[in-house]
Amino acid sequence: MSRPTPPTYRTRNWPAYNEALKRRGSLTIWFDTDTTWDAAPTGRRGRQQTYSDAAIQTCLTMKVLFGMALRQTTGFVESLLKLIGLDWAVPDFSTLSRRQKTLAVNIPYRGSKGALHLLIDSTGIKVEGEGEWNARKHGGTKRRVWRKIHLGIDEQTLEIRAVEFTSSGIGDAPMLPGLLDQIPPEQEIGSVTADGAYDTRKCHDAIADRGAAAVIPPRKNAKPWKPNTPGARARNEALRASKYLGRALWRNWSGYHRRSRVESKMHCVKLLGQRLMARDFDRQVAEIQIRIAVLNGYTALGIPVTEAVG
Repeated sequence: MSRPTPPTYRTRNWPAYNEALKRRGSLTIWFDTDTTWDAAPTGRRGRQQTYSDAAIQTCLTMKVLFGMALRQTTGFVESLLKLIGLDWAVPDFSTLSRRQKTLAVNIPYRGSKGALHLLIDSTGIKVEGEGEWNARKHGGTKRRVWRKIHLGIDEQTLEIRAVEFTSSGIGDAPMLPGLLDQIPPEQEIGSVTADGAYDTRKCHDAIADRGAAAVIPPRKNAKPWKPNTPGARARNEALRASKYLGRALWRNWSGYHRRSRVESKMHCVKLLGQRLMARDFDRQVAEIQIRIAVLNGYTALGIPVTEAVG
C-alpha cells in the first residue's frame, strides 16, 4: 500500500503572526516599577539577601538572551536602569553566579482551554568540547560533555509546560513520569504523544494514571503485554491497531505527526545557544529554565494558526 499524500497547510493569521515576529525582535525592554527588586527579610539569623529572585532572574534573562558574560550583564542592566531613570542597585557578577545555583526560576505560561495535549521529546546540548567541524576535521578533544533536555509542550499554545535536565547517560523513558508530575493535578491531560523510546510499562502506566491517552508507536518487534494494568491494555490496543492498519496509517489516524512540533521547539531552544555557558550542573539547570521562560514569552506574542487545504 502506498503512503497517503501529506496535506498542505495554509496560515490563516498572517497579519497578526507577522506582527508577533516583529515584536520578537524589538529591543524595547520594560521595567515594572512595582517589581520587588530588593529581597524581603527572611527573619532568620545571618546576612540577608540583597536582591529578590525576580531581580536575579531579570539579569540572568538578559545574559541568556544576548549571550553575555556575567560582568557584561551587570553593565548592560545598569545602563538600562540609567536610561529609564531608576536608581536600583544591580547585582555584581559574583552575586549572580552564586544565586544562579539556587534560583527558583519563574516560568510563565498561559495555559490552554480544555484538556492538555502534551508532546514530549528530548535532545542533547553541549557543555564542553570542540565544535562539530573541529571534531570531524581533527577528531576533537577527548573531553566532550553533553547534557539532555526533556521537554513537554502544549500542542495548542506551543508553550513548554514541563522540563527536565539530566546528564547524557539518562534515558528518555524514565523521565516521562517526572514530566507529568510537573503538570498540576487539577489540569486535565487529554493525550501524551511521544516516540517509540517511551514504549515502556512505566510510561504507559504513568499516562494512564493521569487519565490520558498514550499516542506512542509500539516498537517494530513489540509483543502484547499482560493486560494487568490500564496502561498495558491501552498499549495492546495501540499494538493491534498499528498491525491492522499498518504503521503509516496508524500514525495518520492517531495524530502522531503532531510530535513534530516539539522537535521544532527543540530547535528554538538551541537558537539561544548551541552550548551552555555554565559549568556547574545546578547553574546549568537554571540556565535552561531561563531559556524556557524566554521562549514561552516569545510564544505568548503570537503563533501561526494553520489549516489543511488539501
